Amino acid sequence: MVFQCQRDSWARQFATRVVSCRAAELRPEGGGEPLRGFQVVLEDTILFPEGGGQPDDRGLIGDVPVLRVTRRGPEAIHFVQAPLEPGAEVLLSLDWDRRFDHMQQHSGQHLITAIAEQMFGFKTTSWELGRQRSLIELDTPSVTAEQIEALERSVNEKIRERVPVAVRELAADDPEIETVRSRGLPDDHVGPVRVVDIKGIDSNMCCGTHVSNLSDLQVIKLLGTEKAKKNKTNLVFLAGNRVLKSVEQSHSTEKALTSLLKSGPGEHVEAVKRLHSSVKLLQKNNLNLLRDLAVLIAQDFKSRAAQSQLFVLHRKEGDSEFMNIIANEVRTEEALLFLTVGDEKDAGLFLLAGPVEAVENLGPRVAELLGGKGAGKRGRFQGKASKMSRRGEVQALLQEFLSQRSPEMSESVLQSRAPPCLAAAAPAALSE
Repeated sequence: MVFQCQRDSWARQFATRVVSCRAAELRPEGGGEPLRGFQVVLEDTILFPEGGGQPDDRGLIGDVPVLRVTRRGPEAIHFVQAPLEPGAEVLLSLDWDRRFDHMQQHSGQHLITAIAEQMFGFKTTSWELGRQRSLIELDTPSVTAEQIEALERSVNEKIRERVPVAVRELAADDPEIETVRSRGLPDDHVGPVRVVDIKGIDSNMCCGTHVSNLSDLQVIKLLGTEKAKKNKTNLVFLAGNRVLKSVEQSHSTEKALTSLLKSGPGEHVEAVKRLHSSVKLLQKNNLNLLRDLAVLIAQDFKSRAAQSQLFVLHRKEGDSEFMNIIANEVRTEEALLFLTVGDEKDAGLFLLAGPVEAVENLGPRVAELLGGKGAGKRGRFQGKASKMSRRGEVQALLQEFLSQRSPEMSESVLQSRAPPCLAAAAPAALSE
């Protein structure tokens, strides 16, 4: 069946009648719980059901929003969340911005596909109309920058020539169908076959909605290529209003960068390169300082007259190397070290070091308390945490473990609560 949306792609409203309405569910595109609603079939529709690489339309039936339109054989199924009475006359209203965008991208794809095959012999094997950009899969392992430039120049010349685009219908057994470019019909197709003609350029079997003249495309921009499956290439493009939006976004970004970098657009790249070099140098210096700090922290702990059997440290800045340097400097066969870096309450890294048997016993329990995962060997257990706010519970667990193993150890922990050196302690606990 050919719907009204295919006979007249420019119609924005249409009066029709409800044929049927039955309860159904719709799974949202982004996942989540199914929506309860109704599948409505109309006598005819201006809302395009998804197909041929083109997404479905949106709109209203009366004042009821249509959330999805799909094709089932000769019928277009409209999903709504309010029941409609069979036999009732209704007015369909189309989301024109969405539809015209799809018309520009779909007709643009036909034009690019035809010219790419004529110029270079690249056949289109599939395409995707995305929300922000579209892809044409070409049956070639690569496309050069020179070919992309020539192709873009040619398709825009055709747009400026105002070439007409027409849609015609052929009977399914019409021999002319054999001369039309096609990737085949759906198994459940019924009724006449639609052919989209770009005068003097292309004839293609298609169910989608299209512009009536290439000038309606305004402009096409080829953004480049990406590797596709099976030794093919994806050609990325924008057509029509999407090009204008892209230019607007680029201009806004350019203005923001000009303000931040205090330089003109032509100098942005060099300015960012200089900043990048400065950041890399600062990061290197910061890493060296963290390493020196780790050694000093470890040496301070070792220099205390009465060493604690438990050393606890948290720093906002740091990494796994910082914690491991401390563990390397401290004789962990005689003490337990619980080190953490990152956010005070949320995500971070942790390291538990000490006697092999103790770490094997405590490591998984520490990871569980911190809402994280880790692994260990040879007296060290480290990993990622998501609940750094529970560091106090880990410390209590470690103190309890030490007190159960040896009363002397427990006494040693208690005596280390107020070390004379680095400021904060709880027992030998530091928070930088």
